[in-house]
Amino acid sequence: MDWVWRLLLFLWAASIVFPIVWIVLQSLRTNAEFFQNIWELPSQLQWGNYTKAWTSYNVGKSLLNTLYYVGVSLVLGTFLTALNAYALTRMQFRGRAFIWSLIMLSLFLPGINALIPQYILMKTLHLTNSLTGLIILDSFGENVFFLMLLGGFMASFPKDLEESGAIDGASLFQIFWKIIVPLSTPGIVTVAIFKFLGLYNNFLGPLIYLSDPAKHTIGVNMYHANMKMQFTSDWVTMFAGIIIVMIPSIIFYILFQKRIMAGATMGAMKG
Repeated sequence: MDWVWRLLLFLWAASIVFPIVWIVLQSLRTNAEFFQNIWELPSQLQWGNYTKAWTSYNVGKSLLNTLYYVGVSLVLGTFLTALNAYALTRMQFRGRAFIWSLIMLSLFLPGINALIPQYILMKTLHLTNSLTGLIILDSFGENVFFLMLLGGFMASFPKDLEESGAIDGASLFQIFWKIIVPLSTPGIVTVAIFKFLGLYNNFLGPLIYLSDPAKHTIGVNMYHANMKMQFTSDWVTMFAGIIIVMIPSIIFYILFQKRIMAGATMGAMKG
């Protein structure tokens, strides 16, 4: 039966890789070739499509916006997730079980339900049409999955760690920063990787809160570029832009895929 599973995995992988390869090939053709036959190989590689996509779709500016949004949100959000996980798993205080119950309850509530209240709150605080406002929203909006993952790491550590740190005169934050965080590095790295992929591919938030085209992230920028296709039909340039947008996340995943698998597995074992 092994060959059956191998065949299924191969077909699954092919269904993922084939569209990417097809887009790459189409991005290297002319529009005339594309409309004549979408399955033919390019007669001559049109690398200029990538230059045109970079300039006409303002990819450089949107990538800088995305870098700022993703970078700050990633650092701040991961730190807050680790801090919250520590407080809810390692500290004893009245109401902790009730807070955990509310957090678990939120798993059954679709996130889209909070969209209107969040927008009203952001509008009231004058944080709409601002990348910084979007960073605040995403950083302080806790993800239950990440909280549970890090909580599983931290809950498995013996209490002697904090007790020995307290005996040595360490403060509560020093115990968290110098003892718990280093031990939780695999889980923190895993959370950071998933946060990066989620933030980089985030579309709905930037679309709703950013009205100024100069502040658009790469996802919203390519969405508006796609809307132009009904007037220009310059699909090969559009495909080139899609490939440019995909490169950072693909590189990031290739570099850290082992960390993702190791961290997720360890989290499952420790949880």
